[in-house]
Amino acid sequence: MNSTPAPYVPPPSEAPRKEIVDLRLSDPFRWLLRGWRDLMAAKGISLFYGVCFFAMAWVLGAVFRSKPEYVMSIASGCLLVGPFLAMGLYEVSRRREQGITPELGASLTCWDSHMRSMGMLVLVLIVLELLWGRASLVVFAVFFNTGMPSTTGVIRAVFNPENWEFLAVYLVVGGVFAGLVFAVSVVSIPMILDRDTDAISAAITSLQVVFANTAVMLLWGMLLTGLVLVALIPWGLGLLLIGPWLGHASWHAYRGSVRWLDEDEAPLVS
Repeated sequence: MNSTPAPYVPPPSEAPRKEIVDLRLSDPFRWLLRGWRDLMAAKGISLFYGVCFFAMAWVLGAVFRSKPEYVMSIASGCLLVGPFLAMGLYEVSRRREQGITPELGASLTCWDSHMRSMGMLVLVLIVLELLWGRASLVVFAVFFNTGMPSTTGVIRAVFNPENWEFLAVYLVVGGVFAGLVFAVSVVSIPMILDRDTDAISAAITSLQVVFANTAVMLLWGMLLTGLVLVALIPWGLGLLLIGPWLGHASWHAYRGSVRWLDEDEAPLVS
């Protein structure tokens, strides 16, 4: 007598379960406050990373002034180095959260056990940045059919009220790609450090956070952008302080946005 085989039932996943937290508009300001506490508690380490961010901005500015055609290449290099520097700041905040004394050496090498996931995520970010650069070139080609303007011409074109159509299209294109980069990376890098997860899962979780809390994450992105612009005046010196501050705050943005159901929340260190 033939019997119907029982349907296959996959075993339950052993991966830690997570849930996306419902955020409030006040949460980004709390992340900034906690990031500031981390900055004050680890001034020397934070200053080291601030100097690194300042050096990257200075190199970008120097290349833009002298060889603007190479800006996108240098920006790609900064996009490669930047996430690893940010992970060092996340490690400082992570250690403080766990009651462990932060160390510069540990923050500089925290990425070595996550190289595969970080490499994949950085590759995705670089591809997005290259597509962003190509789209920007297309916008310039459409509005400046006489050829690419010089550095002075770019600045004049951006700030000339008569070129409002070009500026509107340029900002829309840039906003779309900036939004994609932000949505993919806002919690993915600290998640890789915290849970040693793969890049795809981390990026999907990051997108879930953005879609579930669009208004709050939009406010968070605006705060990050506004503070970075403030840091660039004068001469980018503000990055010495604001750069590491935002790095620490971004760790708390991840911890406040994603709750893992296999752990008890550790008390925050003041």
